[in-house]
Amino acid sequence: MTNLEAMQVDGIPETKIPKTIEQISSSSISKPSVLISVGSYLFLAAAVGVGIASILISHRQILLIVSAACFAVFIFLFLFNQKLWQDYKEANHEFQLTKKSKLCSGLWCGNNSIENNPITLAIEKALNYSQELIDDYKKTRRTSRNAYYIAQMLTIILSGITPILVLLDKLETGSALLKWLPVIFPAVASIVASVSTSFPFQENWIAANTTVELLEAEQEKFVLGVSQPYRFSDSSDGARRQQQSQKAIEHFIVQVNKIHLKQVQSSDGNESGSNGNQSGEKKQD
Repeated sequence: MTNLEAMQVDGIPETKIPKTIEQISSSSISKPSVLISVGSYLFLAAAVGVGIASILISHRQILLIVSAACFAVFIFLFLFNQKLWQDYKEANHEFQLTKKSKLCSGLWCGNNSIENNPITLAIEKALNYSQELIDDYKKTRRTSRNAYYIAQMLTIILSGITPILVLLDKLETGSALLKWLPVIFPAVASIVASVSTSFPFQENWIAANTTVELLEAEQEKFVLGVSQPYRFSDSSDGARRQQQSQKAIEHFIVQVNKIHLKQVQSSDGNESGSNGNQSGEKKQD
């Protein structure tokens, strides 16, 4: 059975869904121009080139001013381009949520208009709520992952450099800085290692990644109607279709809250467990 036939079985006319999809797909969000990125990197190359030329040519003052001006233009264009891309991602994010809600509402509402429909508004709020949680957990996943990798890399690098610094100190180079570096680097490495073990970056990263996968899977089930609670109604009665749609939305919110609260309780349990271990160690001391 094709997708179009499946839609027809659900009580929705064949002309309804293609029209809805065409209307949603016809609107698009334009990406920021590539010329801004190209121009910013050209000014960066010019700043570097002029800066190198100022070393080789006697008239350095003018070249240094030109190099500084090119670098300032590069910073401006780079920040402006970053702002454009951030606005584009946010607008595209809202567009994708609106598209999902309209498609889902078109399948549920049948012949009824999806514009200013209570079901459409409820679907948009439900999807926005779930997507906000997904974005928050993605941010937590990215922050914890980066912190874990940075801490591990610093620990490895600083621990590896320490024997080399000790060897340089024994060569009696006469530098006062080399005498302190074999002490500073191990101390910093010990601090970084203590921070990485005190804060569960890896556990938070894995837990946030699991929660993101569960929330995204539940959202796709809701939009596509692939599980029993989210099945599209084949009833021709508009009131019954609306009632079943409301039940599906309520079930979706309940499932999203269960996933979220499970993660919150797990995080609170880990924190209380770590605090209990620390207090127990203090009592033993």
